Amino acid sequence: MKNYEIESLSKFNTVGFRNDLISWFEKEQRELPWRKDQDPYKVWVSEIMLQQTRVETVIPYFNRFIEWFPTLEDFAEADEEKILKAWEGLGYYSRVRNLHSAVKEVCETYNGMVPDTPEAISKLKGVGPYTAGAVLSIAYGKPEPAVDGNVMRVLSRILLIEEDIAKPRTRKIFEEAVRELIDHGNASFFNQALMELGALICTPGVPACLLCPVREHCVAFGEGVQAQLPVKTKKKKSRAVQLVAAILTNNQGDLLIHKRPANGLLANLWEFPNFEIHNQLLPKREVFQQQFLDAYGAKPEIGEVITKIDHVFSHLVWNVDTFAGKLDESIDQQVLDKHHLKWVSQQEIQDYAFSVSHQKMFAAYTSGTGI
Repeated sequence: MKNYEIESLSKFNTVGFRNDLISWFEKEQRELPWRKDQDPYKVWVSEIMLQQTRVETVIPYFNRFIEWFPTLEDFAEADEEKILKAWEGLGYYSRVRNLHSAVKEVCETYNGMVPDTPEAISKLKGVGPYTAGAVLSIAYGKPEPAVDGNVMRVLSRILLIEEDIAKPRTRKIFEEAVRELIDHGNASFFNQALMELGALICTPGVPACLLCPVREHCVAFGEGVQAQLPVKTKKKKSRAVQLVAAILTNNQGDLLIHKRPANGLLANLWEFPNFEIHNQLLPKREVFQQQFLDAYGAKPEIGEVITKIDHVFSHLVWNVDTFAGKLDESIDQQVLDKHHLKWVSQQEIQDYAFSVSHQKMFAAYTSGTGI
């Protein structure tokens, strides 16, 4: 840490801050399904779901997930298709794959008990410093830091830390700060309270300081610079990718779907046939027809555009024009198998996990509202 950070901690009323923060949390905490008990499995699932996803979005997913996989053992034994379906719409599917691998390891190596030491839990696949700290502190009451974006934002203001939170090395500064501040007698509530404060009051932009239970402890508020923190450099601009997709039916009304590769973006999820557009001069429906013919040896009839979707990933943006179409020609079964294509009924398609962008395509198709 730099000197000014050490100085702010050395003058800090740590006991008063802890008491005010935890007292507020005891009265004002939201009723969230993963707070009903301190089951390490449920805490772990919730924390993985909450990465890059808002609490309001996660609640129904969490409830369904626990309904489908009530115990760690149930989840360990589940097949990937059902797991991806349970996660469908949350995005960042590597999270649930890593979680599944780690849970299986817990069953095999730790007799179904989530490890309660930093050394052991950090060895599990997909468990980084934040997840390890969250599970250890919330479920087991261990005084370990759980530093996410909310916590960095809160502490950058409380302690007037002006380091760039976009830089990975900065996390260490905040972890050390939490170690200094954390309540060893109630680490669970302390860490949850920091997160809750960041979610409800110490929000991005202009925080609700007049409602803050720890305002009198906040160095940034005292100096009137709370809205200028945290310091965070902007990300590089995302790369845009132009795609054309089609929802194709055959004479029986079945839908053609495609399974993505086992590695890479949205691995093993299902989607409707789509291609990247390299020739901007041709009409998009012709681009789709030609690439489909080249890839699978059949030429579909393509109708009108049913929706246009811009789907944002962390590093790129998909701009997708989606058409409806018919495929009267049959595709040889060997070709279907080779390219991981499948005909399914509108009833059967409900069992397959699709990414959000392709769910939106299908919703536009079934609603008939178009664009």
